[in-house]
Amino acid sequence: MLKRMSSYNGQKLVTVVKELEKFAPISWAEKWDNVGLLIEPHREKLIKRILISNDLTEPVMSEALAKDVQLIISYHPPIFKPLTRITQTHWKERVVAACLANDIALYSPHTAWDKACGGVNDWLSLAVDILSIRPLEPELGAPPGTGSGRYIETKMELSKLLESLQKHIGNSVHIALAVSHNPNTLIQTVGICAGSGGSLLKGIQADLIITGEMSHHELLEFTHNNTTVLLCNHSNSERGFLKVFSHKLGESLNGACEILVSEADKDPLVTVANDFTKDKSIFVDCYKQ
Repeated sequence: MLKRMSSYNGQKLVTVVKELEKFAPISWAEKWDNVGLLIEPHREKLIKRILISNDLTEPVMSEALAKDVQLIISYHPPIFKPLTRITQTHWKERVVAACLANDIALYSPHTAWDKACGGVNDWLSLAVDILSIRPLEPELGAPPGTGSGRYIETKMELSKLLESLQKHIGNSVHIALAVSHNPNTLIQTVGICAGSGGSLLKGIQADLIITGEMSHHELLEFTHNNTTVLLCNHSNSERGFLKVFSHKLGESLNGACEILVSEADKDPLVTVANDFTKDKSIFVDCYKQ
């Protein structure tokens, strides 16, 4: 049950944004990315309730309105390509219109969070027993450990690592394997990139790769080079960090804001059982969205 917002003193939007960028400056984001404060309401309101989501979909927007939030932090930027109009014909335009109409601010961190120490890639790396860890591409001028992807030295049997990853991202999430090793193979090097890691991980010499998604031909390249690939689906490789960050943000704002993690946010892909004719409940769940 939600607490009454009157029990939270709130913070100005500029203060919340300042704390977000203390954790991961938007200057760390990739040049192609669209990060930072994307929607600033024309009427200033204290931020008392914040909703954190992996994606700002229409179900998440409905949740934000129902929970009366003043700020949405959407890890993926819903405004990526320039909008030439804001109408009711496309779901992204409707989401933007809803934010504007209800004076809800929108902030997106995306690749800045990926690179941050203690960010998304470091969270995903916790599935591995780490002997040493470093960014695949260090961020120039940033603190040590900041940068794109992660390269880990470890000593774990493949079966144990897979079990650990499954537990880390959630037992309800399905992992896909492109296998070049047997379950007892000792994994000593791991390349990690949350989200879509094919281009960043290309050419990396590692026993195993963990990422969200990868193309067919990228998978072939890795398996022909004797590298096992574990795929979690794009947002499933990121979403678990949101709960971790909600606690960080709550502490940095000294408890002045209520921090909620979206319950409506989910990966668009689900795994269908082989004999789905006997259990159609999965289709019911899909169409509820």
